[in-house]
Amino acid sequence: MELTDAHCHLDFPEFADRREQVLAGAAAAGVSRVVIPGVRRRHWDRVVSAAAGMSGVYYCLGIHPWYVGEHDESDLTLLERRLTGADEQCVGLGECGLDRLRGELADQLPWFEAQVELAGRLMRPLVIHSVRTHDEIHRILKARGFAGRALIHGFSGSYEQARKLVDLGCYIGVGGVITHDRAKKTRNAIARLPVDALVLETDAPDMAPAGVAKGCNSPEYLPMILDALVALKAVQREELAGQLLRNSCRLYGWPAPV
Repeated sequence: MELTDAHCHLDFPEFADRREQVLAGAAAAGVSRVVIPGVRRRHWDRVVSAAAGMSGVYYCLGIHPWYVGEHDESDLTLLERRLTGADEQCVGLGECGLDRLRGELADQLPWFEAQVELAGRLMRPLVIHSVRTHDEIHRILKARGFAGRALIHGFSGSYEQARKLVDLGCYIGVGGVITHDRAKKTRNAIARLPVDALVLETDAPDMAPAGVAKGCNSPEYLPMILDALVALKAVQREELAGQLLRNSCRLYGWPAPV
C-alpha cells in the first residue's frame, strides 16, 4: 500500500532537526510521497532545500494569502521564472488562495487571480488555501476558465460547495478534520463525494488528527486519516488507498501506478 501526503509543511522549523526521522517513520507507515507547499518568497529556498536529495519528496512554490503584504509585483515575475526553470521535484504552484478569517479579501484577490492565470499559462497544478471562501474560489476559477488541475487543500465546508468545485475538476484535500466527531458538516461532505475526487493530506505540523497534540502533526499520521475515510466510505482499505494514489498521481502529474 502506497500513500501520498499531498500537502505537508516539511520545511517548517518544527521538522528542521528531525526531517529524515519523520520521513523514515512515514515511509514505514506506507507514505511514499510528500509534497511541500511554498507560502512566501523568503522561504522558497527553504522549501527547495527541504526537498533536495530526498526520495519521494516534492514541492510547490507560491504566495499564500496570509503573506501577500510582504510581496510586490516583481515577486510574481520571480515566481514565474522559478517555476519555469524548476527541477522535476517541483510539481505545482501554491499554496495560494483566499482566507476570510485573516487579512482582507480585497488585498488577497489580485494575488490569487494572478497565480491562477500563471498556473494556467505554465500548465502547473494549483494548490489552493480556502477558508470560508469556497464560493469565491469557485467563481474565480470558473470566470477565468481554469482548466488545469487544482487541489482545494484542507477542505472544510458543505457538500454543495465541494461538489461545485469537483465539477470544475478540482480535487478535495482530506485531512485530520475528518477524524474529529465534531466536524459533522465536513465529514458529511467527504462521505458523499466521489472517491476519485479525493486526496489525502496532513498539513503537518498543523491540522492534527484526533488524539494528536495541536502543532504536532506529521506525515506519519496519514494512515489515521485514511482509516477515518475508510469508515466514512465503508470500503476496503486497500481498494481506497489504491484509488487515492491514482488521484494524487493525476493531480501532480506523476506516472500512473501499475
